[in-house]
This record gives sequence, C-alpha cells and structure tokens, in this order.
Amino acid sequence: MALEDAKTQVDQAFSRQDLRGLSFENAFGGAVSFLRRRYSKDLSGVDIAVTGVPFDQAVTHRTGTRFGPRAIREASCLQPYDPPYGWGYDPLGEFAVVDYGDAAFDYAKVADFPATLQAHAAKVLAAGSAMITLGGDHFITLPILKAHAEKYGPLSVVQFDAHSDLWQDDDFDRIDHGTFMYKAVKLGLIDPKTSVQVGIRTECPDYLGVNMIDARTVHEVGPVEIARRVREIVGTRACYVTFDIDCLDPAFAPGTGTPVWGGLSSAQAAIILREMAGISLVGGDVVEVSPPFDHGAITAVAGAHVAMELIALWGWTRRGHKP
Repeated sequence: MALEDAKTQVDQAFSRQDLRGLSFENAFGGAVSFLRRRYSKDLSGVDIAVTGVPFDQAVTHRTGTRFGPRAIREASCLQPYDPPYGWGYDPLGEFAVVDYGDAAFDYAKVADFPATLQAHAAKVLAAGSAMITLGGDHFITLPILKAHAEKYGPLSVVQFDAHSDLWQDDDFDRIDHGTFMYKAVKLGLIDPKTSVQVGIRTECPDYLGVNMIDARTVHEVGPVEIARRVREIVGTRACYVTFDIDCLDPAFAPGTGTPVWGGLSSAQAAIILREMAGISLVGGDVVEVSPPFDHGAITAVAGAHVAMELIALWGWTRRGHKP
C-alpha cells in the first residue's frame, strides 16, 4: 500500500484530505510541512496544532534560530512513513494533527512580540487544540506558558536544557532567553516543586525551588532512572515540556546558539522522552535549533524527532486503548 501511495502522493501539505494517517510522499520532493501534515488555520476537530515561531531576537550569543521552524519541518519529512519507534501505537493515525503555520509578528516591533505570541497560543488553545511549537529561541516559551497557565493554572514544567534560564531579572519587560524560567516562577505560571530541569551543566546560584538533574547525573544513573525521577516529580499535574536542543551535546546538536560540552546524547534523550509516557502533557516545544551552525542538518533532525516524541507523549494518555 505504501508503494502505491508513494506513486500518487505529492504536496500533502496542501492536498491531503484526512487529518489522520501516515504519509508516503517522497521525502526529497513536494511542499514541506511538519510530518507532511496539512497546512490549515481551521482548527475544527484538530487535536494538535504544530506551529512555528521564527523569533531569535532574545539571544545572548549567536542568532539563527529564526530559521529553526523551517529546518525542522524539512527534516521531519523523513519520519511520517511509520509510527515513531518504541511507542507501540500510531499517534498520526489516532489523532488529527495539522501544521498551523508560523506565528505572525512584526520583527521591527520587538516589544510587541510577547503579547502577540501569547495571543497566538491562546487562540489555538481556545479552539480546543493542543499546541506543539517549533522555535525560535527559548524566550518564546514564556508567552506560551502564560497562555497555557491561563487555561490550566500553574503548570509543572519539564525543561531539557544545558542552562537553567533562571538568571535573576526583575525587569519583566526585558526580552531575554536566559530568564524565561525565572520570570515563569516569579509570575506564578509554574509550580517549581513539581517542575524539573534535565541536562543542566552551567552554574546557577538559585534554582528557586525547581528540581534539577544535571547532565552528569544522567550519564551516571542512566536515562530510564532519570525518566522515573521526572515522573515522580511531576506526578499527575498538567505538564508542559520544553526542550532546548542544547540539552544535547554539541556532537549531536552543533546547530545551536550557546553550545556546551558534556551534554546528553540523542539516544539518552530519546529514552527519557519515551519513558516519560504517562505524564499529563498539555503542550510542548523544541527550541534553539539554529541551522546556520548546523552540519548535515543533524540538529534539525534531532529537533524534528523531539517534536514527534512530544506528539506521541501527548497522545499516550489520550489513546482509544490502554496497554
């Protein structure tokens, strides 16, 4: 069946009719959308809206993540032929997923960006869809968390990152990707006691009550145990997962703005995400993919896999059957 479909499927980003199901369009051709989902601004009956936020004006080092959503979409074209490995179910077959396109904003009015993005996220959530976001730098998570907290109340956050992003910053008008977690805690958007950071390997003077599992601990105790600890910390609370691609070691993700050695491998990250199955995920993002510093698109490929895992993780507790 897949071979026959491959002969006829093209430009599934526009031509596909059913919002569910795998796609067999040639990976090297056709219009690019995330996982060959249909581009749509109509969220009627949509379970998950994947959206891009091409913003990188909050970085402390090198820019380029504005090209992240485009690169992740292209890299994702390798994946929609089969269900994601190891999950035991087909999230693309069970759930209606669309590519909602990118958030629109005026790049020259940076001060207006946070409210614009928050409204973009709120519109998706108000339609009853979950939102998986392709960044963009890590500042984008703050406006998105605001929209989610308005709907769900204070969230548990699982943050994969080399940096805590808890730099002290009580000027809440500043737009800085290194302070989003500090502001999220101070604004009451998240519950620090049931939130956890994984992969940290830079100094932080005060974690503000957020649990921290550094990269060395991941290497020492292994990814299965790390996932167990994450599930224990988060419990059954509404949870948001934000994955900064620099959580991965630069050997696995060189295309990022602030790389730090000693990070997780792609294999470790994949196991942790899979073993987190059962958490009450309400949304998530993958950020800081910077194609200008990538090699062979390996960082974008990693980002695309993370986004697929987030979809599978969201769907795990909403499937029509139980294991």
